[in-house]
Amino acid sequence: MTEGGGEPERQLYLVRHGQTEWASLGRHTGRTDIPLDDEGRAQAVTLGRRLAGHRFALVLSSPRARALDTAHLAGFGEVVAVDDDLREWDYGELEGLTTPEIRDRYPDWSIWTGPWPGGETPTEVGDRADRVIARCLDAAVDGDALLFAHGHLLRVLAARWVGRPANGGRMFALGTATLGVLGWDRANRVIETWNEACLQPLEPAGG
Repeated sequence: MTEGGGEPERQLYLVRHGQTEWASLGRHTGRTDIPLDDEGRAQAVTLGRRLAGHRFALVLSSPRARALDTAHLAGFGEVVAVDDDLREWDYGELEGLTTPEIRDRYPDWSIWTGPWPGGETPTEVGDRADRVIARCLDAAVDGDALLFAHGHLLRVLAARWVGRPANGGRMFALGTATLGVLGWDRANRVIETWNEACLQPLEPAGG
């Protein structure tokens, strides 16, 4: 527990899924269920080696195949549960477009400032991230959580973890097949690790 008997000092491990064709092209991929490409599948296996030996009390994934397959290939297929709140930002009419293509319609557009025709606002995505955080910190979860999800959703989640508004996710760049760790400094929520390429195994829990 934190000092003073506050929130439990559980860590949240955030994994962005491996590479897909659309991710490599910079296309906004929300609802479209694009699979991992060959490189993405290899990245997922490497992620598994990076996470090996660490005990997780809760393992959750977005329902999208690119995240769920990353979880399975990383070795968590027997324990992962789907949480629909971890799905990627719904881009609405902008689904599948690159940022330059969107800016042909909306000059100076950003996902953080909009507009979001037919899609979600940052506040709506932030509400989903808040629910995920609450689930991970529930008293019934006795230990760390591991989340497999998507770039924009995880950036929003990190912002909400440290008490920033959802559009504060603009400050947290996140590549495919990377790891972030959200944790604590005494009673304060902090980002311990961010956008780390997975190259070597974690130390076993308690080591």
